[in-house]
Amino acid sequence: MKAPVPMHIPDGFLSLAVALVLWLVSIAFIGLALKRAGKELPEERLPLVGVLAAAIFAGQMLNFSVAGGTSGHLLGSALAVMLLGPWTAALVMACVVSVQALIFQDGGVIALGANLFNMAIVGVAVAYFAASLCRRLFGKRKGLPFVSAFAAGWLSIFIASLAAALELAVSGTSPAAIAVPAMAGIHALIGIGEGLITFGAVSLIMASFPQLLDSEAHKKSKASLVATAGLVFTLALLVLSPLASSKPDGLEWVAEKLGFLQLAQDPFFNIIPDYVMPGVHNEAVATILAGVIGCAIVIALAWLIVKRKQGEASKS
Repeated sequence: MKAPVPMHIPDGFLSLAVALVLWLVSIAFIGLALKRAGKELPEERLPLVGVLAAAIFAGQMLNFSVAGGTSGHLLGSALAVMLLGPWTAALVMACVVSVQALIFQDGGVIALGANLFNMAIVGVAVAYFAASLCRRLFGKRKGLPFVSAFAAGWLSIFIASLAAALELAVSGTSPAAIAVPAMAGIHALIGIGEGLITFGAVSLIMASFPQLLDSEAHKKSKASLVATAGLVFTLALLVLSPLASSKPDGLEWVAEKLGFLQLAQDPFFNIIPDYVMPGVHNEAVATILAGVIGCAIVIALAWLIVKRKQGEASKS
């Protein structure tokens, strides 16, 4: 069994100018999300915020194999949008991506702005607009949540990968004519996995807690039950995390094929690198322990941020 491989843009792939611009854009957008999230999410759904953040974190540890000798992983932005709305989803994704970079050295610190932009902004925005478009096209038909789930999941991965390819091109790392087709091709396949996972999650929610997919249904009595079920599911993902595919993820595969993998820089510091808890000799146990710590951090961080914004919104 092997620990999951790092997945996000490392330092060295992007020019300093591109990384700085994306930092500024991400800070501005997340600041806007902080203002809007408190008004978007009803108080009854607050327990869902931390649990969903943890489930996405754990899900991203579980890489799945894709044809062509590569692997993919859950992004989770589509599911977050469908359950929490776009602004709260952006904050949840920002918490997950930031913890991954700062605690687990998954993605560079300088490149963190780019990873936030691709996953917490582009991924969330695309998922939101895809789900909204499906709602306009299909109205309130019975199969709407399932169509929306797959479409939002696939598009969020595919468009986010194009954003990353353009960032590489503008940085001078790889020409757009090469990077864009390479990233698009492999992530079109990975996006199918994202779509199917989101479809499966929505199917499970529809069978157990269908009111979660209705923004107008606020059933406080089931909040604790939903949170408990979400935590059990998250723990199951963590137990399975040592079984993650050790094949390179889409970006790493492209970087190797196009000859710029050597540009990746080592992290400035190491806390729990590569999702393996230092000092634990059994790699499977070390991976699970690292995941538990990561989930606990994102639960606390996401819950505190959204709870505070809800408090501010209620006073205004």
